[in-house]
Amino acid sequence: MANEQDKDFNAMLHNNKDMPKVQMLDDEKSIEKYGGERMFFAPPIEYDRVMKTVPLGKVITVGQIRDNFAKKNNADFTDPITAGIFVSIAAWASEQRDSDKTPYWRTLKAEGELNPKYPGGIEVQKEKLEAEGHIIVRRGRSNIRYYVQNYQDNLFQL
Repeated sequence: MANEQDKDFNAMLHNNKDMPKVQMLDDEKSIEKYGGERMFFAPPIEYDRVMKTVPLGKVITVGQIRDNFAKKNNADFTDPITAGIFVSIAAWASEQRDSDKTPYWRTLKAEGELNPKYPGGIEVQKEKLEAEGHIIVRRGRSNIRYYVQNYQDNLFQL
């Protein structure tokens, strides 16, 4: 996202855009890629709701949230593009609020990767996670990324 300071993320968080909904895919490549034809779309506020349930010392991945939404809504999968966008919206909305904060830093990308699109980028997420006892490791030479070491040991179960 760009120009975050100019956006009202709490308004975006509460804009459900006709979601939740299930969309049927008919494109064979997409069906093969995602493993099914029933694609679920959850509204941004639902990502925020789930992210708020992750307790201190625990982490969750966007994939876990997506899988949970798909299972609860009789779908094959949850749209990964909107999931990534809506997790970021939840993070930025929390930063714009004075209360009712969302511990967004506990929500990781696949394989325990930190999310550079959160407020303050990797550095802020890294600081917050380390303050909660997690060890952050750096991987790569030219395409450097950061991960929570042994994140699987601290996964929150929905």
